[in-house]
Amino acid sequence: MIKIQPQRIRRALPLLFALLLFALLMLHSASAATAAKQALVLCAQVLIPSLLPFFVLSGLLSALGLSRALNRIAAPLMKKLFSVSGAGAAAFLLGLTGGYPLGAATVRTLYERRELSEAEAARLVCFCNNSGPAFIVGAAGSGVFGSAKAGLILYLSHLISAILVGLLFSRSGRKAARETGKTASASPVSDFSSAFPEAVHSAVRSTLLICGYVVVFSVFVGLLDALGIFSAVSALLSTYTPLSAEQSRAILTGFLELGSGVGALQGQSYSPGNLALCAFMLGWGGVSVFFQSRAVLAGTPLAKAPLARSKLLHGLFSAPIAAALCILLH
Repeated sequence: MIKIQPQRIRRALPLLFALLLFALLMLHSASAATAAKQALVLCAQVLIPSLLPFFVLSGLLSALGLSRALNRIAAPLMKKLFSVSGAGAAAFLLGLTGGYPLGAATVRTLYERRELSEAEAARLVCFCNNSGPAFIVGAAGSGVFGSAKAGLILYLSHLISAILVGLLFSRSGRKAARETGKTASASPVSDFSSAFPEAVHSAVRSTLLICGYVVVFSVFVGLLDALGIFSAVSALLSTYTPLSAEQSRAILTGFLELGSGVGALQGQSYSPGNLALCAFMLGWGGVSVFFQSRAVLAGTPLAKAPLARSKLLHGLFSAPIAAALCILLH
């Protein structure tokens, strides 16, 4: 009798999954090509214009000493609220203005420049990696719900939730902060002639990496749609939950890829329920954003940070806050 070893099965599963995807691409090449084209349009029209300048600016400001300037100003507040040094304020501000995964990239830069300890950087990346106002207000608010006010409500709930996640994770960091003491000495400030080319090179590489993940996950969503899996699961969700078929489809899509999930809410009414759904997707960010962030942090101990747990909490906090703000301000 042949004995099947669990370890061999675990090693074989990724290969079998890859072979299955290859077969699906062959069988549904038209659907995959359409999804890839739509993703490339999203990259060209939204992601590259909004992310690339911020990536360049983030790298440039970090190299020229922005974090050091903020360290002196924001140190008491950052220490009291989040148990991190004032240099983390740069990651928090850029992460809330530039969009996914600029916050993670900024934290890595500060960590590599020795302006943050490993423990501080690991906590920061859990609440400084957020969606930006350009996408939330422009694409989600005005684009999906036809209201800049809806976008502002979504962004405000996103901001409040990020702070709540930061406060939650700071509790585990207070003991570590007392034990480790001061952060290591920072790297010297670079001059503009060397900082600018390095910032552009790093920004282009990170932006292309993000676009690659968006295309891959969009194709994956397109294949699931072509197989009818999304329709079947959406029907089940709409049957056993208060969600409509359109809302169910949006949340399933947004679980994997943020841009497509938010876009799937197009045509839905400006209501507390729909804003809560959108806020959850923005806070969670999607599996695609999770892998983008892990790729940005690859090669450092920060890749082991509890990103999935922190983003799930962000989404769960954002949803009721957005619904409440919609009721109060609508």
